Amino acid sequence: MWSDASVTSRIAVVGAGPSGLYAADALANAGVHVDVLDRLPVPFGLVRYGVAPDHFSIRSVRDTLAHVLERAEVRLLAGVEVGDVDAGADVSVAELLAAYDGVILTYGASRDRHLDVPGEELPGSVAATDLVSWYCGHPDADSAGIEAALAAARSVVVVGVGNVSVDVTRVLTASMERLERTDMPQHVLDALSRSRITDVHVLGRRGPAQATWTTKELKELAELDGVDVLIDPTDLELEPVSAALVESDRVVARNVEVIRSWADHALDTTHRHIHLHFHARPVELHGTDHVESVLVERTTVDDAGAAHGTGETYELPAQLVVRSVGYRGVGLAGVPFDARRNVIPNTDGRVTDESGAVVAGLYVAGWIKRGPTGIIGTNKKDAAATVVSVLADLESATVTTGEGCLELLESRGCTVITHGGWTAIDAAERSLGASRGRDRTTIHDRDALVEASRT
Repeated sequence: MWSDASVTSRIAVVGAGPSGLYAADALANAGVHVDVLDRLPVPFGLVRYGVAPDHFSIRSVRDTLAHVLERAEVRLLAGVEVGDVDAGADVSVAELLAAYDGVILTYGASRDRHLDVPGEELPGSVAATDLVSWYCGHPDADSAGIEAALAAARSVVVVGVGNVSVDVTRVLTASMERLERTDMPQHVLDALSRSRITDVHVLGRRGPAQATWTTKELKELAELDGVDVLIDPTDLELEPVSAALVESDRVVARNVEVIRSWADHALDTTHRHIHLHFHARPVELHGTDHVESVLVERTTVDDAGAAHGTGETYELPAQLVVRSVGYRGVGLAGVPFDARRNVIPNTDGRVTDESGAVVAGLYVAGWIKRGPTGIIGTNKKDAAATVVSVLADLESATVTTGEGCLELLESRGCTVITHGGWTAIDAAERSLGASRGRDRTTIHDRDALVEASRT
């Protein structure tokens, strides 16, 4: 929705995920009008395409974010790619800076980190980001590749011990009764129903005290019907640095206590199995034309908490390997970028160039500002901090009287989805879900989303 009232300033926010919408909300509270741009046809970013579909309470955050798009001061411009126009983008950062009083970049960190081990590029080796995108219904997901890898899998290795690895492990082992209540696209549910996976091995290069999952997500693994969580008791022996963490951090202590409670689980051959391997890192993926196994090296943790290989190895069968070792940001044409940290350099949210000088009118918030850390609520505080800088700069700025970039986009023949279009997509997904006995079914095809926006 867009107010007809005169404005004192107008800001473009690039990215309609939590950070972008929190920034838009804070700006609107100050009387600033905001255009929220996103390259996808729909808003909400990782809340829609990164949070596991069976985590209903977390995904409900998008209902709160949806209210931001209903504000009179906020206009959604979805389906718009910002970047190098010569390379096919719809609008450049420079053009946005010319059309607005400021531009806040909040496009996140959606690329995966690599293991950098031999065999990583074999078919059957996939990034957790790609698998999550697939089961959440992302328009750019490689459905054919993921489903082919899934169909071949009996034993899976998931590398990483954060919440994303837990999500992936849970989705790959959960019952269809659990998954069918979600808004997963039907083709995803169909593929998971055909899955013949019996074992998922989760690798952590350090000990259980250094795992970064939350206790709630960890406990969910043992609550899955027909699934056993197994761990070798020797992996629970704590070196001094781990013992100190347990003593000083209540969350770590709870996590270790939960894991210890699984040490006496017996193997039930009628169940699926989740095997937790600590002090274990992959050193090579084996196979000819497809992943067949993973060579794992035992590690030890020094007094600084760093993992070191011991030279002792063992092999795990695996037809599917999922690397879940973190997200990373990527640069945007015309914007300074720190390739070492994979973030946009900034001071208090103001983008800075190589010399440390502030780039006038350009700001950053969220993961592309600070790296992929924290929870959804962290992004709210982070966005608010950037908006403080924006508002301070606007006090001394000469404001524009333009109407943003919509006219430019339309002149280029861009298909722009506004709030009305998103409302139509939302209704179509709810209707599709109702036809299958669910609250919603995600529409995953980009063309179908655009078509739904027109109804």
